[in-house]
Order: sequence, then C-alpha cells, then structure tokens
Amino acid sequence: MSEYKIEVEAKDREKIERAGINLDENNRSGSFMMANGTVSHVTMRQEGIEMLSIQKAMEKYPWLNEKMWTLVNKDKDEFTRDAYADTQSGYFIKVSKGVKAYMPFQACFFVKQDRFKQKVHNMIFLEEGSFLHIINGCAAASYLAEGSHIGVTEMFVGKDATLMYTMIHDWAKNVEVRPRSAIRVEEGGTYISNYIALRDTKITQMFPVADLAGRGAVAKFNSLILAPEGSIYDTGARVMLNAENTHAEIISRTVSNGGDIIARGKLEGNAPNVYAHLECDGLMLKDKGLISAIPELDTRFKDVNMSHEAAIGKIDEEQILYLMSRGIPKAEAISAIVSGFMDVKLFGLPPALEEEIKKNLKSLEGGGM
Repeated sequence: MSEYKIEVEAKDREKIERAGINLDENNRSGSFMMANGTVSHVTMRQEGIEMLSIQKAMEKYPWLNEKMWTLVNKDKDEFTRDAYADTQSGYFIKVSKGVKAYMPFQACFFVKQDRFKQKVHNMIFLEEGSFLHIINGCAAASYLAEGSHIGVTEMFVGKDATLMYTMIHDWAKNVEVRPRSAIRVEEGGTYISNYIALRDTKITQMFPVADLAGRGAVAKFNSLILAPEGSIYDTGARVMLNAENTHAEIISRTVSNGGDIIARGKLEGNAPNVYAHLECDGLMLKDKGLISAIPELDTRFKDVNMSHEAAIGKIDEEQILYLMSRGIPKAEAISAIVSGFMDVKLFGLPPALEEEIKKNLKSLEGGGM
C-alpha cells in the first residue's frame, strides 16, 4: 500500500471525492482522514509543517492543553459541551516561521456508521510569515440513515501569516452538522474562509467568529450554498475588528431549491480606521423554501467605513428566453444562469478543485432545477 494514498471502500469513494478530497494525494502537501471516531490516515510531505492527530499533539506539546478551548468557549452551547466531554479526535497543524505550503493540505471527516455522532477538535497554528491552505472535506455515506457531526476548530494566525481555510460539505438528508470555529489573527495576518455546500442536510448550523487582534489584520468569509428541498442551512460569520486598519468581508451566494437558508453576518468595528463589507445575494428557484438575510453592523467610532448589501430574487425570465433563443434547452439555460451566479472564481481555489466544484454544481442543476 502506497504511503501517499488514502484507502477507502469503493462504495464511499465518490462521496469523499465530491467533498474535494484527492484520494491519490496528488497536488497535496499532506492528508488527514478520520472515519467515524477513528483517525485512519495521516501523511506529511513538506518540512516545516507538522500535522498530527490531536491526541499525539497533546502528548508531544504539553502547552497545547492550555491553548485548547481559549477561542471557543466549551460552555457556549450543548454541542460544545458535548464535544468537550467526549472528543474522539481531530487534527493539529503547526506551520513554522516563514514556511509557505507549496500545495494545499487536505483533511477528511467522514461519517459512515448509522446514528454515529462524530465529535472533533482541530487546532491550527501559523507562525510569523507562514502560509497554509487546508481543504476540509466533510461527508456522510450515501447509505447512512441518520448521523451527526460536531466540529470544534481553533485557529491562531500569527503576524504576517496567511491561512486559507476551505470547507466543502457533502452530507445527507438526515445528518445534523454543528461546526464551532474561532480564529485569532495577529498584526498583518490574513484569514480567508471558503465554504461550499451544494447538497442535502437535515440542518447545518454554524457561526464562526474571527478576532482581528493585530493592526492591519484581514478576515474574509466567502460562501456558496445550495439548499435542496427539506434542507436547513443556518450559516454566517462574525468578525470583530479590534485593531486599527483591519479589514473584513463577508460574501455569500445562496440558492434555495426548496430548502431553507438563513444567511447571517455581523461586523463589529471596535477600533478606528477599519473597513468592513457584508454582501448577501440569494436566488429562489421555487415558491417553497426560504432565504433570510440578516446583516448586522456595529461600531462606536466615527472613523470607520462599514457597509452591507442584501438582495433576494428569482432568475430573470429574459435571460432564460435569450439562452433558449440560441437553441439551449430551458433546463440547461437555468443551469447556466445558476452556475454564473455561484461563481467559484471568487474563492481563488486550486484550478483542479475549482473544476471539480463546477462539475458537481452542473450535475446538481441538471437534476431538477
């Protein structure tokens, strides 16, 4: 068995690959795989970057015990309390000063046991001037009747460091998903979050919090969500601009195909000379379902530039008619318009991953929009 190949059952392969995971590990600097409550695969290819299971990291680095649960409050809600009481595993990543990952890392969290509650705690540390892109592919087996996932992730982005955190969800109709994430960004650091969810979920509920603690720190949250009928996505982000000259953006593109989407965003200007923008665009494909945009801007300083935009509508009939007049069938015309609306080029993803997401989106649209 090759060290650089993630072994999975054939019946699970498609779901895992749809979540952005490259099972052959091509174009990846390292991989982490957790199925149900067990870590089954960890590999590393680049010096200066360390990836361990959270248990091994706690044995190697005693200081980690003091850092855990400092960004996410273990008593935040019933789900964090549950994860605190019984964390099964998770990953630890540390990027040394000045080290830049030349390819993305990938981590897969897979639920395949019926009615299993997966509880994860991840810790990421980027030292000064470092760079990392990690792709988190989270999925449930197609044959799963019911399950849940609680994922706690705490991220520390050092001075002038950059963390790109891409999360791709491919769950199932009766799976409940509750990520609980928090990020601290120091002076000159940058945090970029990309969230992509295009398939069924019973409920996915998350509201990551970013603390821009150092002067000139940046946080950007981008999301693409398509909610099929019966799915609930309650998502968003909160950014606290706690130092001068910090910047924040929250951009979401949401499509309801009969499902419910609540798109939240909160920007807090807690220092002078900050820039923040929030933008939520929604597209309704059916009369059933819901899109609710909830933007919030707070500040107590006069020297800030903070704005928000929100728009919800339907596909323009003239666009459909125009494409149909050029010989394109109506279903394909609608698919093309939705693809343009959910433009993954916003995210700056690796080209291969961008093409895979486009392919998945096209197959979804052709199947009932």
